Amino acid sequence: MAVHELKVPLSNQDIEKLQAGDTVFLTGTVFTARDMAHLEVKKLLQNRADLPVDFTGSAVFHAGPVVRKSGDGWELIVIGPTTSMRMEPYAEMIGQLGVKAIIGKGGMREDSRKAFQKYKQVYLQAAPGCAVKLASAVQAVEGGYWLEKGMPEALWVLHVEKFGPFAVTMDSHGKSVYQDIKDNALKIMATF
Repeated sequence: MAVHELKVPLSNQDIEKLQAGDTVFLTGTVFTARDMAHLEVKKLLQNRADLPVDFTGSAVFHAGPVVRKSGDGWELIVIGPTTSMRMEPYAEMIGQLGVKAIIGKGGMREDSRKAFQKYKQVYLQAAPGCAVKLASAVQAVEGGYWLEKGMPEALWVLHVEKFGPFAVTMDSHGKSVYQDIKDNALKIMATF
């Protein structure tokens, strides 16, 4: 298991070298997106409208940060992961947009696993309870889109340095730690 310090935007080569069990730190721009942000992106794509950011090579964090206004800008207070499973219906769309890393908690399912192989993506598990630690790696908050949806549901643009650590729990080679755990649990249960 290796430790990787990667710069965003990420390339296919960056992603292909990652294996389930590796640790990743990110430096560059990371976007946050939860349920409403994914829905807004879908609506814009359906209407052939421009997206507010370029997702090519990006890392998207399933998180609802706590941000406050500071002068003319924003200050991040804390940021922790939210459950990623809710974004499973958007697996193909996110892959087509060129997103390379999804950060969250709890993993994703089969549609995402297939998309990760097809589009060269990974899922990075953020440790729950580390919101202050993660926030300390955020150097600046560029701003947010769709603030009318509420602070946690907005798409935030964060500039980070050595953001992490994150565990690679689903890789671009089809490996899923979550599926392995489920398969092992089913084997154990079958012995009872």
